[in-house]
Parts: sequence; structure tokens; C-alpha cells
Amino acid sequence: MRVVAAVDKFRGTATAAQVARAIGNACWDLGFDCSEVPVADGGEGTLAALGGANRTSTVTGPLGDVVGAPWRLHRDTAVIEMAAASGLSLAGGAEGNDAMAASTTGTGELIDMALDAGAKRILVCLGGSATTDGGLGAVRAIHAPHRLRGVQLLVACDVRTRFLDAAAVFGPQKGATPAQVRLLTGRLERVAQIYAHEHGIDVRNIDGAGAAGGLAGGLLALGGRLLPGFDLVADELDLHDAIAAADLVVTGEGFLDEQSFEGKVVGGVHGLAVDAGKPVGAVVGDAAPEVADRIEHVALAAEYGLDRAMNEPLWCVEHAALTLLRRLRPSSSS
Repeated sequence: MRVVAAVDKFRGTATAAQVARAIGNACWDLGFDCSEVPVADGGEGTLAALGGANRTSTVTGPLGDVVGAPWRLHRDTAVIEMAAASGLSLAGGAEGNDAMAASTTGTGELIDMALDAGAKRILVCLGGSATTDGGLGAVRAIHAPHRLRGVQLLVACDVRTRFLDAAAVFGPQKGATPAQVRLLTGRLERVAQIYAHEHGIDVRNIDGAGAAGGLAGGLLALGGRLLPGFDLVADELDLHDAIAAADLVVTGEGFLDEQSFEGKVVGGVHGLAVDAGKPVGAVVGDAAPEVADRIEHVALAAEYGLDRAMNEPLWCVEHAALTLLRRLRPSSSS
């Protein structure tokens, strides 16, 4: 019996690799082979899913402080997670952030370093940003941006927010007051005009251009290509082939809800498994009632109690996986 464990992180309790390993342990107990595939949706955790950092560079943090940002360069492909250079966590969360001042300069500096190092493909993973600068800080930090013409610049995101909506949609969670949201929206309008004038790209009506406070739009103006984050990661990991060769598929994430089926890992893996005709289920931390029948699953909070799910997540994942695998396996293997 061949199982693929293609899972996202359980935010705050376990990494995707830890969750995949716990499911792998359950497979071992049942005598199943398991391919452990930590996955991400293009946001935080994508760098780890694509091999992890193999270098760290000093760049400008979201509020101007110097930070050490991990990134990856392997075989002419650079992987940059913008949260590592311009993330909200680096600003101390919404409470410590200055929504008006936060800048994507550090992310642009990483892209510039990747170009200097000879990268021919640059994957920029959005999500977890402190910024609503329309990506202007990043665009201005890239010296000789014409070098990007000879590079494949791929921008991974999991939202469809448009450029001028970025402040209203994301600003409050980055610490912006209602008055600041209005000011940031006006600034995004001016930045869009700059991109149209300097690069000939109107970013205002492109779905997803508002991701990471408009960083997606700035990178589109430089010739980047915006891709659904899960699809990009799945392609990089050859997840389609792994699922095609499997008998069962297990996915998972911290909280199962409607958003799980709109560009997130669980929905993406579920879709690939259904298309391939493979039984699929999920191990999740908790689940919203309205999606309980969308995918076969075991919820840790319901099965073992919230306290144990939070404090012993890997034990819970392993035991939940045993339950799920027994439900999913074909009767011929019982």
C-alpha cells in the first residue's frame, strides 16, 4: 500500500515536515509505504517546502531595521519568501507595525541579490506581509531591473484581491486604522499610475495584484507572472506524479474551512487526488461544521480534546492518521 502524505503546516503547533513525518509513522505501523511531501500554498512555509534556505542575506526589514533573511538558490532557481524580509512578524505583529511606513525594500534587495548570483528563475512567495506600499519599495530596490527580462520571475499567491483593494482588505490586519486605510488606498492609486507610466502595465484590474499589499502588482509591472501558490508548489514538487503512483492520499492543515478549498493545500491536494481517482482524506486540527462533508477527515480537537491537540499535536496527528488510513484503505487490503 503506497500513501502520499501531502500536508501543510499546523500554524503555531507543527511544521508541514513534522506533520508529514507523523503520518509517515502511522503508515509504518500499518505496514504501508509513505512518501512524505510537505506542501505550502505560496505563502509562509513555501521556502521550507521547496527545500529550505541555503543562504541568509542582510537586508532592510519592513520598518527599516537590518534583518537576516533566509532564502534559497539551487541550480539557477532562487526561492524568496517575502515574509522573511518584509513580514509582519518582523515588525512585531499588527501592534508593533507602522502600516504607513512598512516597506517591501528588503524583498527587492533579495531579488537583486538573486540576479547578482546568476539566478535564471526567481520564485517569490507572498503572504505574511507587513506592507501596503504597492511593492514600490521592492521595485526601487532592484538595480537595473532590465535584467529581469532574461529571467523567469514567478510570483506565488493565494488571493485574488485587486491592487486598489489591498489596503481595505489587508490593511486592518497589519495595524492600519480606518483613516490610514484611506490614505494607503490613495497611495496605491498613485503607485499604479507610476507603474503605468514607467512600465506600461496597468495593475489596477488584475486579479491577485493586491497580494502582499500590492507587491504582486509591483512584480507584475516588472514582467513577473502571477501564479496560484499551490499550483506552483505542486509543480515544483512533482506532486501530480506522486499522487498518480499512490494508492491513498492524506492531506492536512490546522483548520479546515471554506478557505481550505479556495487555493489552499487541502483543497488543492483533494482536487488532484479526485482527478487521479485516489481515495483521499485529511488530518486537521479542527474543522468548521459547514465543510465537514467536503472531505473525509479526522479533527484533532474533536477526537482528542483541544488541550491535547495544542500541546501534543504530533502524537494526535499520528493517531488520527491511523484512524483515517483504516477508513480509507481498500477492503482488499484490510
